[in-house]
Amino acid sequence: MAIQTFVVGPLQSNSYLVVDERSRQAAVIDPGMESESVLEAVRHEGLRVESVIITHGHFDHVFSSAAFKTETGAQVIIHPDDVPLLLEMPETARFFGFKAPPPPQPDRLVREGDVIKVGELALRVLETPGHTPGGISLCLDNAVFVGDTLFAGSVGRTDLRGGSPDALLRSIRTRLLTLPDWTVVYPGHGAATSIGAERRDNPFLQAPGS
Repeated sequence: MAIQTFVVGPLQSNSYLVVDERSRQAAVIDPGMESESVLEAVRHEGLRVESVIITHGHFDHVFSSAAFKTETGAQVIIHPDDVPLLLEMPETARFFGFKAPPPPQPDRLVREGDVIKVGELALRVLETPGHTPGGISLCLDNAVFVGDTLFAGSVGRTDLRGGSPDALLRSIRTRLLTLPDWTVVYPGHGAATSIGAERRDNPFLQAPGS
């Protein structure tokens, strides 16, 4: 297994390439703006991208999903509750001053406990709403890809449409903090961290009930 991190676009979003090294099959997680470097890596390494997985439907994480689908033939995977965010991506991007391409129609909708295969690897879907209604995290061995649910020393914002602070903290408490402390957390922005470090030091998780 190999995990490659790409920081892309003006909003410095993290896009991830998960590779089953034996089969050379791969998944792209959150193809954001200006993701040409990810496509270059796919071509250079001779990878077969089977899946484009969207942790949540905000435009800075889905911007290049149509391009990846066209280029690789991969299926676009998202939680059903975030399909509206995906489909309105051009309008949302325009509000923030960006011109976005038309979004793709999703090919597969996933929910809690579903498994996305990448060669011999298996990404397990965790429902982690709060930042968006249909936010998901993806658990793979000792790693978890959390989108904008959890960051090093912080948590996702909940002031955008569909956000809920109560749901966000509940998702972190019941889905993420139940993972082993050594689990590496790959967030949608910023540096990787670990479940143990966030359990111990994240100020947003220290309040009573969080």
